[in-house]
Amino acid sequence: MSDRRELFLAIDTSAGTSVAVVDAEHGVLSEANGYDTMKHAEVIGRLIEQALAEASVSAGDITAVVAGMGPGPFTGLRVGIAAAHAFATGRGIEVLPVVSHDAVARVAQHDGHRGELLVVSDARRREVYWSLYTLPEATEATEATASAAATAASVPDSTPAQPAIAPSAPVRLDGPGLAKPDALPHPHAAKLDAAHVSAAALGLVAADLRRSGAAFADDRALYLRSPDVTLSTGAKRVTQR
Repeated sequence: MSDRRELFLAIDTSAGTSVAVVDAEHGVLSEANGYDTMKHAEVIGRLIEQALAEASVSAGDITAVVAGMGPGPFTGLRVGIAAAHAFATGRGIEVLPVVSHDAVARVAQHDGHRGELLVVSDARRREVYWSLYTLPEATEATEATASAAATAASVPDSTPAQPAIAPSAPVRLDGPGLAKPDALPHPHAAKLDAAHVSAAALGLVAADLRRSGAAFADDRALYLRSPDVTLSTGAKRVTQR
């Protein structure tokens, strides 16, 4: 394998569990999904093995790991981030952090959405996470490039093929944030409820950022909610009966 070939292992557990192998130049090689939002730890290892096998690559071929940083619930999100860092540490390669909603916006753009879009996902406890994007129109030249790249890309199962080069990448205007469903900001924008985050799209976002030289997200999980556990303010009296 050429040293110039960049292969990303992309992992996202902000909703269900999704793992993909993405060639930074040629597109998606494989994607393995688990849609249960409560069993990330149980399936993450198997899905990594499956994605590598279906892409016909080994762990040693991977040159970087793309980690979905959320927003997402604490328990599930940390499983994917921990797996990404563990894999990267074992291989001595870098972790590329990406906001999970960015992958949803990229899929929406590929599906034909344009203009302002509010991506919304379940935060539990009767709250939602949100991010506002603008999805630009593609130019004639970049549409031709994206169409050619889409022909080379291959995504298994029911996941739509994604072009290796976005026509013009979605731009996040605001968020991620946390709100009650009836108090969402930006009511003028079209709303997209996202039940799943595709690791294939996450890897393609990373490839776009790498290609353009744009900054990756902070390597910090986007929980967006204070922890339930708080430090005690003092000793508590214990009574015996």
